[in-house]
Amino acid sequence: MINATAVYIDGYNFYYGRIRGTRYKWIDMVALFHRLLHEQDPESQLTLVRYFSAFCLARFSTHGNASTIAQDRFLRGHEARHGARFQKTMGTHTHDRSGTKMPRYVDGVAFDRNDRVKVWKLEEKQTDVNIALAMYRDAASGAFSQLVVCSNDSDVEPVLRAIKADFPDIRLGVITPRRPPEDGAVSHRNMMSSLSVNAHWARSHIRDEELAACQLPDRIQTGKKPIDKPSHW
Repeated sequence: MINATAVYIDGYNFYYGRIRGTRYKWIDMVALFHRLLHEQDPESQLTLVRYFSAFCLARFSTHGNASTIAQDRFLRGHEARHGARFQKTMGTHTHDRSGTKMPRYVDGVAFDRNDRVKVWKLEEKQTDVNIALAMYRDAASGAFSQLVVCSNDSDVEPVLRAIKADFPDIRLGVITPRRPPEDGAVSHRNMMSSLSVNAHWARSHIRDEELAACQLPDRIQTGKKPIDKPSHW
């Protein structure tokens, strides 16, 4: 019997792997993973969803300030709707102000390391280590029977191996934020075998109908000013 389960979501990986370019950005993370866990094993009880990302930077976002406002509404909406059951941990973004030189890509032309151009190099920092620390601490706390990570990043592999070795009674799951093959969409990289081999079970995709069924309300009441779904979402 599986009791308390904690889920760890790599927000950047989830967005670019599954949500970007869809109409499902106003996703209710708690509802979604409750559904996915119950489908995997009806005895799973979702106790906690931990969400890891970094605050977006308006100057690098498609919609500028509207993107930062949308992210803020998304996070506050979860906190208002789910309370302590949803917890966020936010890292930072770094960018090279002087411009990083990288090889130019030209379709059909061989790689030339000497043909370089300056680019903006934007990197999200701390997410991987924050996920690893949270998972290991939660494993050590004894509060959870199952830990499930939503990511397709091989950087998660070391913490899965460590928990598997140090806490053999804890069940580990991996959910990859990818489209199913039947969607006919451009394929993202395959599910990392290094993740699935270190878990007790793995799910390789999330379907559109699951995302559609787990959207936040267009307006979330808070007792003060309501939180509305961003217009461009």
